[in-house]
This record gives sequence, C-alpha cells and structure tokens, in this order.
Amino acid sequence: MWRPKNLLGCVWSALLLNLLQGAAGQRTPTISYITQEQIKDIGGTVEFDCSVQYAKEYNVLFLKTDSDPVFLSTGSTLVIKDSRFSLRYDPNSSTYKLQIKDIQETDAGTYTCQVVISTVHKVSAEVKLSVRRPPVISDNSTQSIVASEGSSVQMECYASGYPTPTITWRRENNAILPTDSATYSGNILRIKSVKKEDRGTYYCVADNGVSKGDRRNVNVEVEFAPVITVPRPRLGQALQYDMDLECHIEAYPPPAIVWTKDDIQLANNQHYSISHFATADEYSDSTLRVITIEKRQYGDYVCKATNRFGEAEARVNLFETIIPVCPPACGQASYAGAEEVAATSFALVGILAALIFAR
Repeated sequence: MWRPKNLLGCVWSALLLNLLQGAAGQRTPTISYITQEQIKDIGGTVEFDCSVQYAKEYNVLFLKTDSDPVFLSTGSTLVIKDSRFSLRYDPNSSTYKLQIKDIQETDAGTYTCQVVISTVHKVSAEVKLSVRRPPVISDNSTQSIVASEGSSVQMECYASGYPTPTITWRRENNAILPTDSATYSGNILRIKSVKKEDRGTYYCVADNGVSKGDRRNVNVEVEFAPVITVPRPRLGQALQYDMDLECHIEAYPPPAIVWTKDDIQLANNQHYSISHFATADEYSDSTLRVITIEKRQYGDYVCKATNRFGEAEARVNLFETIIPVCPPACGQASYAGAEEVAATSFALVGILAALIFAR
C-alpha cells in the first residue's frame, strides 16, 4: 500500500508543475516602464524608453497618437522614413528605445508604446513631448484703435508659444498707462473713459523665457474737439510793415481752420497770406500774415477751428506801433550776413534819432 500512495503523490506534483508552467507561459504582457513627460528645445534630442514584460510573442509598437495617429515602429523595426528617428532594443531589460534628433516644433505631441494582444485587446502607455517655442503674437490681437473721447477702449493681445507666454502692456517712452502704472499684465487692457492724453503708441509684449519674445505696437487715436492756444495774443507793428499772427490747434480728426476779422472770413490776397502746417495727426499750426499793414487792418483777428466733434476759437489783437517789429519787418535779417544786420541796426537808430529831434 505504501508504493501506490507515493506514486499518486508524484503524479499530482507533476500535474501541478505543468499547470504552473502553462499559466506562466500565458501571462498577459505588461508595460513596466515608460519615460516621463519631456520638455525640449528646438534642435535638441529626446529618447523614449518603453520596458515590456511577457511580450516575446507579441508586437510592440511606437506611435505618435495625436489627431491623426502615425506608426513609428513595430518590434525592433523603424517604420517612419525620417533620418532624425532611430530605434534600439535592449534584450537584457526588454526595453525599446525611440530617439528623435534635431527636434522640430511639429514633433511635439503624445507618443504611445503599445503591445497588441488581439484585435480588441491592447496594452498601452503614453509619454508627452513638449517643445519650447518662442512667443508669436496672434493676428487676432488689436493692431490699432480709433475712439471718441469719453468712450471705452479695449485692447487685446494673444500669443502662442511654449511655455504659455505672459502678456505685458507698456506705453511709448514708458509713459504712465491709464491704469496709473508703468506696466500692466494681462491679455486685455481696458480704458473705461478714454481721454485725448491717452492717445499714442502702446506695446504688447509676449515673453516666455524662450528667445527675446515678441512685441506688437498698438496705435490708439482719440477723436476730440479742437483746442486752440495762441502764443502771442497781442502783437504790435508799424504801418506799412508785415506781421505774422499765429495759433496752434490740437484736434482729431484734423479740423478746418479759418481766420476772420470783423466776422468776415479772410483769404489769400494782396493784404493777407494764410498758411497751415500739420506737425502731427493731432497738431496743426496756422499763420496769418498781414501784408503791408494799413490803418484799417489793426484790430482783433479770430483763429477758428472746426471738426465733427466741436469747434474752438481764439483772438489775436494787432495794434499799431511807431517802431517796426523785427521779425518779420526785417525780412530775412535773422539769416543775413553781418553787413545786412549792421545796416538794419543803423536804420533803426536813425528812426529813433529823428523821433527824438522832432520833439
């Protein structure tokens, strides 16, 4: 009886060993390691490691799984025909190593290591590659604005790049922003009630630490009614000499400018010469030259400027003097040689002497 019992035990042991070996041979493949997320510069090199277990009888694939998946390799064979890609297999660690050299911006995305078990069963692991890209300000950002004084203004600035760029606003010559600060951070810069002093160039600066960043100029133009200043509201000149009357106008859009005397609009003729000079979009200078002054030409002159937002006017009084005022009475004396200046001086002295002896 002893031998049969011993024989039966041996048989059960052999069966159990075979079952265990069979179970071991049928273990489901697994991915024991995948490289963590990678962040690289353009032109750099990256390597993805994928370690698999129990996958000798199965295909191991590398794919770029974005919106349109691309197969890169199967087993130890590289499928993609790109010299920047290479593949190695380390049998000691059962690790597949996918390397990409000279990284381009288009290489960014998700890479998947996959073991195909059946048509409906796959084992996968993913690793993300991010490529640092310098900021580029988007075309949907504000380029210029024209707004009426008192209205609200909104400037927008967006930029692509990796890491995500930060947006900073500045003004030309580091002037204070309408936010009462030299800089403002954020995609949108708002001005609740824009004033004419807010017009000018604003800078949207995008920076993410990659290269020098990107910058866009945003021109803000504010429409407003004319404002007139007169540098010399009272001017004297002798009879039969010329005199220039000036006014400076600040307005946008550029205004229509006229000169009047006694409610009559003046024009270019033998008595008057009118000239306008635009020094900038918002600034104009106007000069009225009274030619060979006669008695009736003394009095108040009005410089008037008008645009669709309003009008303004300022007065200049021209009065009679005995001694001619130079310039413009002396013509081009300020550019003359020493002899001309001396001659003018002697002439003035002669006039003064005649007036004194006449008394």
